[in-house]
Amino acid sequence: MRVLIVNTSERTGGAAVAANRLMEALNNNGIKAKMLVRDKETTNLSVCELPQTWKLRWHFLWERLCIWLHLHLKREHLFEIDIANCGTDITSLPEFKEADIIHLHWINQGMLSLKGIHKILQSGKPVVWTMHDIWPATAICHLTMDCRQFETQCQNCRLLPGGGSNNDLSARIWKRKQQMLEGKRVTIVTCSQWLGGEAQKSGLLSQQYITTIPNPIDTHRYRPSDKKKARQALGLPPDGHIILFASQRATNPNKGMQYLIEACKLMASEHPDCRDNTSVAILGGHAEEIAHLLPFPTHALGYVNDEQRIAIVYNAADVFVLPSLSENLPNTIMEAMACGVPSVGFRVGGIPEMIDHLSNGYVANYRDAADLAKGIHYVLYEANQEMLKANCLQKVAHNYSQQSVAKRYIEVYEQAMRPKELKRN
Repeated sequence: MRVLIVNTSERTGGAAVAANRLMEALNNNGIKAKMLVRDKETTNLSVCELPQTWKLRWHFLWERLCIWLHLHLKREHLFEIDIANCGTDITSLPEFKEADIIHLHWINQGMLSLKGIHKILQSGKPVVWTMHDIWPATAICHLTMDCRQFETQCQNCRLLPGGGSNNDLSARIWKRKQQMLEGKRVTIVTCSQWLGGEAQKSGLLSQQYITTIPNPIDTHRYRPSDKKKARQALGLPPDGHIILFASQRATNPNKGMQYLIEACKLMASEHPDCRDNTSVAILGGHAEEIAHLLPFPTHALGYVNDEQRIAIVYNAADVFVLPSLSENLPNTIMEAMACGVPSVGFRVGGIPEMIDHLSNGYVANYRDAADLAKGIHYVLYEANQEMLKANCLQKVAHNYSQQSVAKRYIEVYEQAMRPKELKRN
């Protein structure tokens, strides 16, 4: 069986990381898998890039320009919307022709157009589409927040000036997506049960088969190692507790740094002894812009793309905190757990599926900085550290190992290749 995994980027972003890991897991379990990307970043021979022409850059710029015009020349929401009005036709590429299964992942920002996806569906090849966010189930957005329009039909979009209208950009893209999927069979895979539940409610996906498979992780790369050596390698304090926060851009409001800052201030106020033996490490860009706001000594580690070094960062920490306001199945929590590091996060999206409350971490009430502080203090000062670590490793081995995830995807591929009527899970 030959599988072609299609994603915009090879390594940048959570979806790219997950797609890359899936390719590796499949190849390690008897499936011939390749990736097709627009942005190739390594010399990996299993990763192919789109033909490099002037059109590639133009697809991205043209889509942004069209969205910008619909936003009345305002930058707000510019990268929260995708309309897939242009992209590359991949059906003529040799990688597409030789594949038995076409596996779409995150294909936005000029990678594929709705017309191009329709052509893929018309090719007759089985198509599996892994949702890394809600976009395949909505018209134009990647985060629905409190909006439920996608359950019936997107219109009056909150992201458009004035709240949109009954025939706004979201309504028109919704109809194009409906036409794209009409009479076509797509196997939809969500990485979390939460996102699977959202996909089930989508008016766009009402006739598609929907199932849930988590992302895989390489437990040979992400595994426990000596904490003191990890800290020495990073120039972090050898003693005391280290709270880790990680995000591609630390100042991204959706990642909830403001809640971590507030939680740390509460900890420092309620437990003054924490000030002398607690510090914060921030993995990601722009950390220096917010470091001074935290009450504990803070170490900006910068943006790191090397997985070996990322694993060292996790092993240097005592707790990983991800106070995101919206998440699917974050790779970062999985990575921390694979290194035996417990996590604390809000009760949102797929986070409660990963963190078993008081067993391998702490699930805090949504947007509740006081409860977040309580969770951090519980992990650092109250819980049995060895128990938390053992439970983290057991959860990863049972749910997220390459072998277990690859096996489930192979079953999905085999089912997709069998002629069958459209149905829901």
